[in-house]
Amino acid sequence: MSLATQVLEICMKHNFMLATAESCTGGMIIAALTDIAGSSAVVDRGFVTYSNDAKSQMLGVDPQIITQYGAVSQEVAHAMADGALQNSRAHIALSVTGVAGPGASEAKPEGMVWFGLAMKDQETRTQLHQFGPLGRSEVRRMAVKSALEMALEAVSTYKP
Repeated sequence: MSLATQVLEICMKHNFMLATAESCTGGMIIAALTDIAGSSAVVDRGFVTYSNDAKSQMLGVDPQIITQYGAVSQEVAHAMADGALQNSRAHIALSVTGVAGPGASEAKPEGMVWFGLAMKDQETRTQLHQFGPLGRSEVRRMAVKSALEMALEAVSTYKP
């Protein structure tokens, strides 16, 4: 059973709707979920917020946070997840922002990806993964896998 199928099933069990806010993955997480028949019972929406303006306009991320910390940061991943939750009917929202490469810097190397997970009535969590210089496609693939694993773990251990 695929990871996306597992996420959908556990969300269905809890009667949860899900939303995503994606930057470096460009909609790949929501695509993985909606590739599965019946996903409309769980998937509310996906925000593809590749530009900084989109993060602010669609998710309400404060431009000051982006200016101060950069688009690839814990603070922005946190704000993206919160914004996706607030701007949807979802019970759980995933966010991802990172450097898929090429074009990395010393401070933000290729493969550096921040994840956020917001759930109703829970503290928003963030995680950093340093996938390394695996190449753009592989970093994005690993980011999708990690986001789905994060969602699966959060919903599986959810205590209202």
